[in-house]
Amino acid sequence: MTKSKLLLPLVAAALMASAGVAAAKEYTIGISNTVQGNGWREEMICAMKAQALASGEVSKLNIAHRNTDAAGQLEDVRNLISAGVDAIVVNPADPAGINAALKEATDKGIVVVAVDQAVTEPSAYVISNNQEEYAYLGAKWLFQQMGGKGGVVYMRGAAGASADSDRDKGFKRALAEFPDVKVVHEVFTGWQQDQGKQQILDFSATGTPYQGIWTSGIDNVIVDALVESQAPLVPVVGADNAGFVGQLTSVEGLKGAAVTNPGSIGGAGVALALQILDGKKPDSKLVLVNPELWENATDEGKAKLKAAADPSLSPEWPVSISIPGWTTYTKDQIVACKGPGE
Repeated sequence: MTKSKLLLPLVAAALMASAGVAAAKEYTIGISNTVQGNGWREEMICAMKAQALASGEVSKLNIAHRNTDAAGQLEDVRNLISAGVDAIVVNPADPAGINAALKEATDKGIVVVAVDQAVTEPSAYVISNNQEEYAYLGAKWLFQQMGGKGGVVYMRGAAGASADSDRDKGFKRALAEFPDVKVVHEVFTGWQQDQGKQQILDFSATGTPYQGIWTSGIDNVIVDALVESQAPLVPVVGADNAGFVGQLTSVEGLKGAAVTNPGSIGGAGVALALQILDGKKPDSKLVLVNPELWENATDEGKAKLKAAADPSLSPEWPVSISIPGWTTYTKDQIVACKGPGE
């Protein structure tokens, strides 16, 4: 090969640079999640993969996805830092428990975005569904359906999780507006389907009367338990999980409401991380996605539920598989659950 031919690629590259044509950016994104076996979290991971793929800016995902606590997640985040990722998208086990590792990441120039739940590390960004409003909307509707009085079963998420703490604030804000509604049973489901189902069966077996059930997103199995045990179908509030949304349009005698809490917030977290890496930082470190309530007590509500229903999805997956303005993947991409290189 002649010297002139060897120079041709260099000349072309110089011409492209002078014309302002930049090489494609390819980032490595780290992901840390501490709950497996939960449909919402699985959708969140799939949304992260789908958005990374759809963006065209991510060459690789480094995913730490296991059942662990804050101490285990601290280790996972430090491993992601050692791996040299450009950004870390994390669903935190605890609002403050992993702050040390998050600060280590941002000190090294790594972008950190917490999704679904907040962290208290000031250098991190947070994009989350508005958890306090999620609980308030559902609880207020439920207490109204109960006629403003009676006993409610309060089925929470995971103790210590910031999403659960925020939802507790919203639930209690609604409870304060209805002084004749009393919590007759409060339990942490850990956001585990089997555990939540057994808990409502055990409580129903005590014979203690109740007039409504508020769930922190463990919902379709609660309805299953009521139907299977032939217990009274009291009003039930849950999330926009496909199984529960379907039940609200098909189970005879069931009155209930689904409050949106999209697992696709994971995809939005990847989108935000890429936006920051590209030099487009948001005005605030906190971005909230506000929920909607879909109920089956009115014709308007029934129409919204019917439009949202998607029996093709896993029963535990929220039907809100995308977030307008944030995610850009297709339904096929999130269902395929494949990231770059997979």
